[in-house]
Amino acid sequence: TCACKGCRRCIVCENHFDQNQLKHSEMLYVPSLKKCVCYQGHHLVGFDFPGVSVFQDFISAPEERELIRRNSNRWKDSQSGRRKQDYGPKVNFKKKKVKLSSFTGLPKYIDFIVERIRSLEGLDNFATVEQCNLEYDPVRGASIDPHYDDAWLWGERLLSLNLLSDSFKTLDIDSGEFGLNEFEVKVPLCRRSLVMLSGDARYKWKHSIQRKDITSKRLCCTFRELSPEFSSGGTQEHIGRSLLD
Repeated sequence: TCACKGCRRCIVCENHFDQNQLKHSEMLYVPSLKKCVCYQGHHLVGFDFPGVSVFQDFISAPEERELIRRNSNRWKDSQSGRRKQDYGPKVNFKKKKVKLSSFTGLPKYIDFIVERIRSLEGLDNFATVEQCNLEYDPVRGASIDPHYDDAWLWGERLLSLNLLSDSFKTLDIDSGEFGLNEFEVKVPLCRRSLVMLSGDARYKWKHSIQRKDITSKRLCCTFRELSPEFSSGGTQEHIGRSLLD
């Protein structure tokens, strides 16, 4: 048995692959250039791709080992072969309701990560309100389907810390957006790197982790901030204050 529902699949429940899915044109995001590149014929071409920031070696190897040790318990089965740990408010996104009583704050062992995030240029006002840990294991065929993160409760900037192994985050755009045909961008997730999505990369592009890109066990720690609606001056500022206090 597994935890998959609806269209989600993993190795346990999957009977076949959809051979009729459209093939995407694929480009690679190069952090040092802040551009997407691909070959057209014999020529390497690229274009600017704002909204993706990569911070290599965000933590040290000893810090990674300590995080893995701290995260060794309390895993729950999730969909598409993943396991998860949630540290944040209990939310019903369909009904747009937040249960304040269920949130007791972030784990203390993550404090140094939260402070280090705020030390980065432009992130001094990043108030972490949720931490979600996801474990991807190739034995279970773990992946996550293309999706947009919620924008009602969660703010513009999404930060993910990549642990244990290298992988790729895939960004997909629907045909017609920006006058482009349907294609995907592969963002490298180097071990111990921090990756931030914001702007169009957050709101216009779906993101996913493809099964083929999980070659060994991977742990991802995602950190989220509150949306303007729950921040200072927003209509639900009082709820946001309760979550951050």
